[in-house]
Amino acid sequence: MTCLYPGSFDPITNGHLDVIKRALKIFDKVVVAIAQSEHKNPCFSLEKRKDLALLATQNLQNVEIITFTNLLVDLAKELEIKTVIRGLRAVSDFEYELQIGYANNALWSEFETVYLMPNLKNAFISSSIVRSIAAHGGDVSSLVPKEILPFLKEQTCM
Repeated sequence: MTCLYPGSFDPITNGHLDVIKRALKIFDKVVVAIAQSEHKNPCFSLEKRKDLALLATQNLQNVEIITFTNLLVDLAKELEIKTVIRGLRAVSDFEYELQIGYANNALWSEFETVYLMPNLKNAFISSSIVRSIAAHGGDVSSLVPKEILPFLKEQTCM
């Protein structure tokens, strides 16, 4: 069985990788679906975010990286994937994700959401925290895959 793991991944973090690895213990394949997310004013272009995710997951089996610009439910129907994985770091994430899960299920009753928590050492990591620390010259080497560190240093929005 295959699952979708959607998000903006701006940039992909160790927390994201942790959720992907946990999902691979449950599912045969994880499709990481990178959303355009223009409303979030992403730091990296959609293609660059895909490239970074490919670099970060290159040693993981059964992970596919794609991009999408449509509704997640429409993408899931198109790919014939009925399960989405969502990462939860805090109670505030759960409240938001629960609403999204209900909305997705209302749009397609066969679409299920599975919530996974990263391990405790990755629980506080978010892409926005990584961008903020990097923008102020802080060390993010323990927060992101080592493969993408050089790209963070050259990015002007950080």
